Amino acid sequence: MEMVSFLIPVALLLGLLGLGAFFWSIRSGQFDDPEGAANRVLLDDDEIGGKTREPDAKANSQSDEGERATR
Repeated sequence: MEMVSFLIPVALLLGLLGLGAFFWSIRSGQFDDPEGAANRVLLDDDEIGGKTREPDAKANSQSDEGERATR
């Protein structure tokens, strides 16, 4: 019985702490765009931001060397 009188306030405190963290995350904008991250997974890195990135010449030369070595 002594343990129950200790565990009930601890459980209530943890519940209120979790509820406070939830409301803080809502106010800080954590849930503003829940589908954005899911859609960004499907996009290529080159298309993010409406710009296409130029491939690095160094990276291309290294991949060309690797292809020549395997031939």
